[in-house]
Amino acid sequence: MDDQAQAVGGRVRYWRKRRGIDRQRFADMVGRSTSWLDKVEKGERSLLRLPMLERVADALNVAPEILTDGPAARRAADCVDATEVQAIRSALGRYPALSANQSSAPPASPGQINQQLDYLGHAWLSSNFTAVAHRLPRLIEDAQVAVEFASTEPDQLATRRSLVMAYRLASSMLLKFDANDVAWLAADRAMQTALPTDDTVALARATRSVARAMTSAGQEADAIAALGGMADRMRPHLPQSDGELLPLFGMLFLAASIAAARIDDPAVALTMHEEADAIAARLDDKHRTHDTIFGPANVAAHRVAALTRLHEGGRALEYVATIDPAIMASLPPERRANHLLDLTASYTYIGSYPEAVQSLNEAERLAPQEIRCRPLAHGLLRALLNSTNGSLSRTVQSMATRAGLT
Repeated sequence: MDDQAQAVGGRVRYWRKRRGIDRQRFADMVGRSTSWLDKVEKGERSLLRLPMLERVADALNVAPEILTDGPAARRAADCVDATEVQAIRSALGRYPALSANQSSAPPASPGQINQQLDYLGHAWLSSNFTAVAHRLPRLIEDAQVAVEFASTEPDQLATRRSLVMAYRLASSMLLKFDANDVAWLAADRAMQTALPTDDTVALARATRSVARAMTSAGQEADAIAALGGMADRMRPHLPQSDGELLPLFGMLFLAASIAAARIDDPAVALTMHEEADAIAARLDDKHRTHDTIFGPANVAAHRVAALTRLHEGGRALEYVATIDPAIMASLPPERRANHLLDLTASYTYIGSYPEAVQSLNEAERLAPQEIRCRPLAHGLLRALLNSTNGSLSRTVQSMATRAGLT
């Protein structure tokens, strides 16, 4: 069996499954039989003749070199691509209530939707963004339909909370990959889903998403105002919540601290951090879930992030020296990797390039998709490529190559 044919066939099978296309449909798309496809995917038949290679690649929405070139294939497999972003965009553009052709299949139950949300929430915190992108469009559609079919008040609340979470996840994913306009849409749909419930939990989650989208769009003052308004609305409910609202309440202040830093307002950024820090001190471990990851470690990480955005690299690193490393190690990979990206930026600001490279290298080890796929990390890599030489430069060049940068 030809090794190259086997490698190409394995990539065809990988991308066909990642796109969610069954064997018969894919065979029809390329004008061949399923037995032909089986032989290609097993490496028993070569796919290196250009016309057919291009036809297969086009059906999979990938460049031909992703099927034929090992490094290009590995980079593409690591990253969310434009097709998956478009699938999320399409899911956000669906309005099941307007459809005259309702499916006869029963809608997913709130329990089934929450099970998927839980899986994707943990995938997100593991920085497994390709897994999130693959399943998220279907989850959004299922949650939208469930809201339309919910007949009782408890089911209405449960399904709307779930749909808010699905939209929040979509907005966060899109912001991470600089699809800011679509992230705005997802955040706004989260808010429009939450508003009819008058539910504090749903509204707080939607407000965080809207504020982050505003911040990314340069509307930091509006973001701070929205977060402050939601915090004022939540305060009267805190004594009766048995602590369940505290993490959501605290996250509002962390989002506000980042927005303030983005408009170079250190006083407000510090005030918001201090508010969040006081809330974290009141929080029990049982209330630190993957829905918020709020606690002393995340508060500390956000302070570093705010100082970094204020271009106070030296002060950010001085603050890091006061944090117990064991606390930061308690954060999940996605949060820790973002903290390491902030450290990389701060070290770069002050010209400490060995430490910057070490932080970025550690982030790649911890969460490869964060470094190899995100525009933010690519910007840091380019800065270090232009600022290092010798063995440091070789280390950065290796990371850049894995990220597909030259």
